[in-house]
Amino acid sequence: MNTWFSVDDNLAACQQKSPLDALETRMLLSHVGQLSRVQLITQHERYLSATQVAELNQLVQKRLDGHPLAYLLGEREFYGLNFKVSPAVLIPRPDTELLVELALRLTPQNASLLDMGTGSGAIAISIAAQRDDLDIHACDICVAALDIAKFNANKLLPHRSPITFYESDWYQQIPPKRFDTIVSNPPYIVKDDSHLSQGDLRFEPIDALTDHADGLSAYRKIIDNAPNYLTANGYLLMEHGYHQSQDVQALLQARGFSAVQSWQDLAGIWRVTGGQWK
Repeated sequence: MNTWFSVDDNLAACQQKSPLDALETRMLLSHVGQLSRVQLITQHERYLSATQVAELNQLVQKRLDGHPLAYLLGEREFYGLNFKVSPAVLIPRPDTELLVELALRLTPQNASLLDMGTGSGAIAISIAAQRDDLDIHACDICVAALDIAKFNANKLLPHRSPITFYESDWYQQIPPKRFDTIVSNPPYIVKDDSHLSQGDLRFEPIDALTDHADGLSAYRKIIDNAPNYLTANGYLLMEHGYHQSQDVQALLQARGFSAVQSWQDLAGIWRVTGGQWK
């Protein structure tokens, strides 16, 4: 491992010597030194401890090796909240905020909502933070992911009724209950897609990224069983890949959903598709 920094380097020197860009350097320095952005500026002559210098060198090396910044920092902002993340969960992305916005808009007052494959809990918790009236449930097959989701819920929703979490392979362990809205961001990348070996995806949990098939198997399971868990006029809303909206629409229509449509994200990509169960 290369060593860029020593105990003789103050904060200003660390920023000058870093091989990373200025923003990432500041973020790592803030994390290691437990410093605010203002402190980085006003205390630029401050020195890190030997332990902190060693940690900074290690984190910079990992970042150069491609490790996602979110995993190095242990958190990622999503919908205005800071979520704890680890390699056990996907890194929340701005694209998914559309799914949150649609759920908030389409879910009636005093209703119930189920988030399937919750991961860090970003979707369910973001919705819960905006709607005190909703009874929110979430599931994931991964115990490590559920532990992170529960931590995030306790940290970010201290004064709200708790989210009910289930360890469940999709609907298998969900109790017989009807929900007004079901949301999901399931694994949708096609098996052996080249993107799986690029960028941050190389370090994210593979089973949360791909279904190891045609990218649609999770949608088939979610859609086929959704009528058994939706109320009359309830909505099923799902995020998907940039090229999958028509396929997901077809699955919803074949199952008998009405008002089937897709919505574009801020980049103009058809990102979420859903329908209403009549």
